[in-house]
Amino acid sequence: MSRLAHQILSQGRARSALIATAESCTGGMVGAALTDLPGSSDVYIGGFITYSNDLKRDLLNVSEATLAQHGAVSEPVAQEMATGARMRTGASHAVAITGIAGPGGSEFKPEGRVCFAVASPAGITSETVDFGALGRDPVRRAARDHALLLLARALAAQPSP
Repeated sequence: MSRLAHQILSQGRARSALIATAESCTGGMVGAALTDLPGSSDVYIGGFITYSNDLKRDLLNVSEATLAQHGAVSEPVAQEMATGARMRTGASHAVAITGIAGPGGSEFKPEGRVCFAVASPAGITSETVDFGALGRDPVRRAARDHALLLLARALAAQPSP
């Protein structure tokens, strides 16, 4: 994981990128992974931990209609979280995570389902990963690592200045 975080910071510096995070089920783990490395403030400008729907709405401008139609654990919400984080911070890149770490879940949204989005100058991408009922900590770690991977891919796709 630190190798991937190091790669993200190196890519970010090379591309003059600024990164923000919007996290729900990971509770700041992506931001922590990036700030574990010295010099991260060159690239990482901050993040939001929006566990509640109220904070998703108030801090990241996730719409009530999107929450009502799709639920908090959905790609449309992740997309709005990433867009909101990018707009609120002025970051060039933002990654968002919302999911069900467990225990629990439902037939339609099982434990281990996590939705991701990355907003960048190239647009917004999103995906859902079902990690399975691995337990709370393994799901959260897997989600953190996947978000870092998505962020690294988005940075790699951006041309250097």
